[in-house]
Formats: sequence, C-alpha cells, structure tokens
Amino acid sequence: MFNIALLGAGRIGQVHAVNIAAHKETNLYAVVDPNPTNAATLAERYHTKVQTVDEAMNDPAVHGVLIASATDTHADLIELAARKGKAIFCEKPVHLDIARVRDCLTVVKQENVPLFVGFNRRYDPQFRRVKTLAAEGNIGKLESLLIISRDPSPPPADYVRVSGGLFRDMTIHDFDMACFIMGEEPVSVFAQGSNLVDPAIGAAGDIDTAFVVLKFASGAMATIVNSRRSGYGYDQRLELHGEKGVLTAGNVRENMVEQWTDEGCLSAKPEYFFLQRYHAAYAAEWQHFVDVLNGRPPACSGVDGERALNLADKALASLAQGREVAV
Repeated sequence: MFNIALLGAGRIGQVHAVNIAAHKETNLYAVVDPNPTNAATLAERYHTKVQTVDEAMNDPAVHGVLIASATDTHADLIELAARKGKAIFCEKPVHLDIARVRDCLTVVKQENVPLFVGFNRRYDPQFRRVKTLAAEGNIGKLESLLIISRDPSPPPADYVRVSGGLFRDMTIHDFDMACFIMGEEPVSVFAQGSNLVDPAIGAAGDIDTAFVVLKFASGAMATIVNSRRSGYGYDQRLELHGEKGVLTAGNVRENMVEQWTDEGCLSAKPEYFFLQRYHAAYAAEWQHFVDVLNGRPPACSGVDGERALNLADKALASLAQGREVAV
C-alpha cells in the first residue's frame, strides 16, 4: 500500500482524493492545504490527517505526493518532493515560466525521482482508442489532425489574469494531445486569436477564441480550434486523417438515448464540463501513477510538460507577430 500526501484540497484535489482513496494500492495518507478549513473538511471526509508541507515532505511514511495546488506553487513543491525522494504526480502546468520549468526538471533529474505530469486527456478512453488504432497502422501514414476544444462558458476575468492566458491554460492540453496522437515533434506554430466571448477577458489582456496550426517534421499538420464558450456543453472532439482513412472521437453526451421521429432525431447535449467529461480519464491516469509507484517510467513526464508550455509560448509569439514561428 502506497501512502499519498495530497497537496491541494480545492476542486481538482477533491477529484484526485476520490481516486486515491478508491484504489486498492493507495491510501490517502494526508491532506495539505494553506486553507485550514478546506484541509480539515477533506481530511475528515476520508478519515485521514492534515499535515503541513514540511510535515508531509519529511514524513518517511509518505511514498508519493499529488500536487493539485495553485499553479505558482507547483515547481517549488516538485523540487521539495524530489529532494525528499518522493514519487511526484503534478497537475499541469509545472509552471507558467519556461525557464522555471527547466530549472525544476534539472532538480528532478538530479534526484532521480519519477515525475508524472497530469495531462489527463491522454487517458480518455475515446482518445486513447484513436491513438491505439493509429499506432497499429489502421489508417496508414498520419497526415492531419483536427482538435476541437470549447469550454461551456468563459472563466472570470480574475482567473484569466493569473492563468497565463488561453494558450497556457486551455490550449496547453491540446498541444500535448496533438503531440501524443501524432507521435512526433512539431517544428512550427501559427496562431490566430480574437476576443469574441467576453470583453472582460480582452481587458485582462487575453483572447477567448483561437485557431492554432502545428506543423510536424514529417509535413503532417494539426489544427486546434478553441473557444471559451459553447452554448451546447463541453465540446471535445478530434479527427485524425491518414492515407487509408480517418479516425474520429466525438463528444460524450449526458446520456446516449436518441429519440427518432418523423421530425428527426433528438439527443442529449455533451457533458457539461471537464469533471463530468473526463471522469474516466482521471481514474485511468491515477492507475498509471500507481504503475509508476510500482517502478514503471511515467508515460507523461516533465519533458512533456515542458514541451506543451513551450508550444504555448510559441503560439503567443506567433499571435503577437502575425506569422508562423519555428519551435
């Protein structure tokens, strides 16, 4: 049984707490959060203890940490855990500054501890099936990928100001997914964006609507379509085209019942947001981290986190310069 200290008792920390507690090989050993009420509430729910960061890091009974705290704390906590020999699961991103990410990964490498970065969409059953079928050669040489990702509603402007912006906060998932599905490194980025959804987002210095084109060394391309608004639910789709055919993964709906009449078909809309849509993915990525605890190398490491953030930075540069930018 592996003892896990959960660092962060907010919304995403609560999602991970469910999976840690439910897994037969892991124990939610301690909860750490700067808000004592949040920490106590979550700890009480799972009949576990509250610890400080120092207590958790110095506790020899803690085998691994799950970092689900505020983004600006991630790199510091990763370094602390690495120096104490803990296996590390960190929510994306490692940090919003690429230089800080690289410094952090240097420490992880020096300490020789496993670091898994939680790009949970890799573990979605639909997207994973697309990856598997493509890797098996079912559609031949891969030529183009289309990723559509639209949130149901825009975040508050206060969140936008600290999030790093759309490319670092939202599109970063799609950058990782594009590299994961295509299985190669991008060589250039071209981004276009607008502020169409909420004027407050524009006033905060960000965009809420974007198209990004990634070009890969093979000549294959990926197009990412993002919006902070979708009037019909959480829109999460992809289409992978190859020389022999196409693979598609559609939206997961609130239910799969379809009502057919002479007027046509009525079906449910997509799941509301990421907690519902990616419920299975969060459980599957935790299973992978348990495999990491058992000695398997992380399938999504700090290097993947660095690459996704670098692509976000290149997209920002492309947007500002109005041209394709080399990676």
